[in-house]
Amino acid sequence: MNSFTKPKLKKYEKVQFDDKLTFGQRFKLKYINPYFLRNLLIKFFRFVFLVGISYIVLFPFITKISGSFMSITDFVDVQVKLIPKNFTLDTYKAIVLENKYWQALLNTSILSIGLGAIQMIVCALVGYGFSKFKFKGSSLLFLGVLLTMIIPHQTLQMSLFMKFRFFDIWGIGGLITSALGAKLPNLLGSAWPLIIMSATGLAFRNGLFIFVMRQFYRGIPDELEEAAYVDGAGPLRTFVQIILPLSIPMMVTIFMFAFSWQWSDTFYTNLFFSSSSNFILMPDIVKIPASLNSKGFVGQTAFETAINNTCGLLILLPLVVVYLFAQKTLIQGIERSGVTG
Repeated sequence: MNSFTKPKLKKYEKVQFDDKLTFGQRFKLKYINPYFLRNLLIKFFRFVFLVGISYIVLFPFITKISGSFMSITDFVDVQVKLIPKNFTLDTYKAIVLENKYWQALLNTSILSIGLGAIQMIVCALVGYGFSKFKFKGSSLLFLGVLLTMIIPHQTLQMSLFMKFRFFDIWGIGGLITSALGAKLPNLLGSAWPLIIMSATGLAFRNGLFIFVMRQFYRGIPDELEEAAYVDGAGPLRTFVQIILPLSIPMMVTIFMFAFSWQWSDTFYTNLFFSSSSNFILMPDIVKIPASLNSKGFVGQTAFETAINNTCGLLILLPLVVVYLFAQKTLIQGIERSGVTG
């Protein structure tokens, strides 16, 4: 067969080869055609684009990780760019031992887990109330929830500080303390301000959590609750036995966000915990250990920057581990939240 007719190929259509075609004819028919070349060009540009984006995103992390394993001399050696010449773990050892990393890890874990659990439960209850119950002033209250997502926290800094420095509830505490000749309690330097704000739905990002839970509960059919009411269940029993099991992925997502934001929070922890407090948290480990103090050293600035970056890596490491185990539930909760397209 000296000649053959090249078939017209449609998209995703398989080429049916004649057994009498030669290898060169088969190769030309399969690979030398506009459809194959167009797909090859598209895949090539897609690959180059993804590699470029990955480089932009990952390169800063790679440089930070590489710098954490460099010695002091590597920062003044012009030949050292990315790969350490004198590989060392001295930076990690100094931060862990001298900056009290394990104590900060324990304190931050307890605080983040406790506050995350409180915010998860409170935001679920408030979101369920906004989604399923209609009462006078509900729209105005929900507008207040949305405003907490817009108002910068710095505008409330002084009022929050004074509120917990002289803690009082509607003036009742002032009446009691004046009658007893005592002073208003000072809650600064403890976790009580964070606990109170979490329990009342006023903690960091709680407005967003309430909005997400409200959107999720609005997607649950009302027939489930009506069937429970017919069987004699009240609103609380219906929420606990019917609604709550359905919202576990969403609540885990809320817990993960609350846990992560509290883990790396510096605004509220610096506001409520003084620098002289013995309650060490993760942001407190970002400092230069005494054994690594490079005062008078030529590469001081670069070396101190690398130490601070290493502290940041040690802070983020537990979050990465938690995300690896909870990734599936987190993505599932975001998909069910009702705020995605």
